[in-house]
Amino acid sequence: MKKLIWGAAIILALCLGLSLAANKLDSSAATSSKKTLIIYNWGDYIDPSLITKFEKQTGYKVIYETFDSNEAMYTKVKQGGTSYDLAIPSDYMITKMRKAHLLDKINTDKLSNFKNINKQFLHQSFDKKNQYSVPYFWGTLGIIYNDKYVKPGEIQHWNDLWNSKWKNSILLVDSARDIMGPSLVSLGYSMNTTNSVELKLAKTKLDSLGTNVKAIISDEIKMYMIQNEAALAVTWSGEASEMLANNSHLHYVVPEEGSNLWFDNMVIPKTAKNKKAAYAFINFMLDAKNAAQNAEYVGYATPNEAAMKYLPKSIRDDKQFYPDKNTIKHLQVYKDLPPKKVQEYNDLFLEFKMYSR
Repeated sequence: MKKLIWGAAIILALCLGLSLAANKLDSSAATSSKKTLIIYNWGDYIDPSLITKFEKQTGYKVIYETFDSNEAMYTKVKQGGTSYDLAIPSDYMITKMRKAHLLDKINTDKLSNFKNINKQFLHQSFDKKNQYSVPYFWGTLGIIYNDKYVKPGEIQHWNDLWNSKWKNSILLVDSARDIMGPSLVSLGYSMNTTNSVELKLAKTKLDSLGTNVKAIISDEIKMYMIQNEAALAVTWSGEASEMLANNSHLHYVVPEEGSNLWFDNMVIPKTAKNKKAAYAFINFMLDAKNAAQNAEYVGYATPNEAAMKYLPKSIRDDKQFYPDKNTIKHLQVYKDLPPKKVQEYNDLFLEFKMYSR
């Protein structure tokens, strides 16, 4: 009987010990999560010294993970394997994430630096009341030309790319909507069209561009253009900025008839464990000096109006990357299209890629 009593006492003691240990671990994990900020962003899309500065100022430890496409980011956030406190998706993806109930509403009253954002970059179609997103960077889709092969003023419009003079001279970014888009605009159609006839006409026109296409690639565009291996390229303004910084013969043009205006934005996923830290980081990045430093490092245009005075004059006055209002009013933000239409864009683009080889 005594052995049974002693056995029961030992078991009880072990259970209490395990329970205390578990509570201690839970408490430790909770404390750790309160001191940690997990950010999910595009690769090389922030000045690393700003993360260090944020950690020193706030005491938070930043865990920084990267993605290479909006779709990959969406899938991982939806699966919920990691509780990201902050993510940086693009415009149309915010619509998709909002519809899937993946985003937390943002209380701008908690962001004292929200006032620094240029009002023309607020209330966009993907988040009309800025309830779910805060602008991070913005930019355009355009044409890079090399003045070793192209005369100034010779490339001003999308239709200029179809000139037979540019046979085997053009690099295209490997992105369905970013290549279907210019063809649609050149025909007078919307970059967000869901009209199958218009899409097929745009694809037919793209097919006639095939002989001018040197390659359809992604990151390699930068290397090829910097090394003077192509006369022309269609890509995004941020990529263009990096190329121009490394080759004085390169120039960037946004066709005045229209192109894509894109935004990358800070959002807080619903599954975030440390929303207090997320707000602290958003406000930190909205600080004028921090925003200017980040824009100078990354090369993309900042939506932070207060930051402009801290940027070098050569950057803030550069119409290639900070186009005037007249150009901006002709630009189009991509909409989140129905899955069937996205697939239609992708299928037509794939056919074009196969045809142009």
